[in-house]
Amino acid sequence: MKENQSSVSEFILLGLPIRPEQQGVFFSLFLAMYLTTVLGNLLIILLIRLDSRLHTPMYFFLSHLAFTDISFSSVTVPKMLNNMQTQDQSIPYAGCIAQMYFFIFFTDLDNFLLTSMAYDRFVAICHPLHYTTIMTQELCTSLVAVSWVMSCVSALSHTLLLARLSFCADTTIPHFFCDLAALLKLSCSDTSLNELVIFTVGVAVITLPLICILTSYGCIGVTILKVPSTKGICRALSTCGSHLSVVSLYYGTIIGLYFFPSSSTSSDKNVVASVMYTVVTPLLNPFIYSLRNKDMKGALEKLFNRATISSQ
Repeated sequence: MKENQSSVSEFILLGLPIRPEQQGVFFSLFLAMYLTTVLGNLLIILLIRLDSRLHTPMYFFLSHLAFTDISFSSVTVPKMLNNMQTQDQSIPYAGCIAQMYFFIFFTDLDNFLLTSMAYDRFVAICHPLHYTTIMTQELCTSLVAVSWVMSCVSALSHTLLLARLSFCADTTIPHFFCDLAALLKLSCSDTSLNELVIFTVGVAVITLPLICILTSYGCIGVTILKVPSTKGICRALSTCGSHLSVVSLYYGTIIGLYFFPSSSTSSDKNVVASVMYTVVTPLLNPFIYSLRNKDMKGALEKLFNRATISSQ
């Protein structure tokens, strides 16, 4: 039987499953990864803002995705680094709930932005003659605004339902951040409504966007097979590889973690899998988009040349 405790002042985050003597090495590693994530995504935002050639719908969505990746990492990694450095694994109740809210918010926002980018590629390749009339600035702004609103509603629904629960005396979370599933396991209240909302909202913010992305690329594949030599389509297709790489990495990890969960005795595997999409994916996005995209490479060279000339 769980010992009931109606009010909780703090939770204990167990963190990553690493030995004490390895703390220093992993702290340096994750600090370097976090700084690279922030600087890399800031560079993407800067390039898109400074280069007029990148003022297109696709890069408009990419700049918002870069901002989301910075925020997404900043929700969990700084606290994890602080815990590793100070050995203080506690997190206040309010801080834990806030961390959970923003984690869900930016996760959902990532999903919707990736879907918007897939739709942009679908229109560019399948309806190239109508691209400029369909993908207007108003539509792009509306898609981003709707993404923010839906993400906020999703995160808020989980947060409000969690806030009504009572927690048990054991407030130890076997994770490096306040994961919703881990928090529900610590509750002494009936969590059936929370689980129902997780399922229904999960379908709306994860499954449906993934279906839309796969459908978009299915249509793109059919179009490419019909007209494989069209120059405009080949140019538009060059950006699809980058987007598909990000989608595969992001959704592959989430599906493996949440749709095919490990047994309860292997929570360490779940923690390691969570590191993949909370730390590694936002880190790789700048490299994927810059190394595989000629426009981004050109904008980066232009920025370096401008900086070199101004320094002389």
